[in-house]
Amino acid sequence: MKKSKIYTKSGDEGKTALVSGNRTFKSDLRIDLYGELDELNSRLGYACSLLTDKFVHERTFIHMLQSSLFDLGSNMACEFENREKYNLPQISQNIVDKIEKEIDRMDAELDELKNFILPGGSLASAAVHLARTGARNVERKLVHYENVTQEVLPQFSMVFLNRISDYFFVLARYINKLEGVKEVVWKPER
Repeated sequence: MKKSKIYTKSGDEGKTALVSGNRTFKSDLRIDLYGELDELNSRLGYACSLLTDKFVHERTFIHMLQSSLFDLGSNMACEFENREKYNLPQISQNIVDKIEKEIDRMDAELDELKNFILPGGSLASAAVHLARTGARNVERKLVHYENVTQEVLPQFSMVFLNRISDYFFVLARYINKLEGVKEVVWKPER
């Protein structure tokens, strides 16, 4: 089997191809949005790589979330009118339900949150907080994209992004608890 080249040179003029084959500028809102999804996925991969063996379940779950981010990215890389034609994988209510179940499982083991906490703690927890803020950034860009283009978004995309940022917040706290790292409470400077 012949190995394909990583470089095609087709993007050298500042354009890229969508799933449909249509070409658009790399500065297009759509490209920016799925670029942010890719960055979020990379942040999540980094955070996952920092998890110790006591977090095998969480690593497996994160891999499922990363696949779902790819699913969403593939939908954003395709015009709405072509998504069905290419039978792209979709975010489902089932995925949202799984995320909520994981949030509830971890949250049941955490102390009640009575104050705002500063992002950080262990290296893995801090990396998960970066994924959380990345998810919020993608969520804002998705809202902006919908408002500007009036394009129908992939089903459950907003719910999914909102829920994973909640998941990351709880996961960061859960990691700190299992690693024995105390949370730092926000104290406003006066």
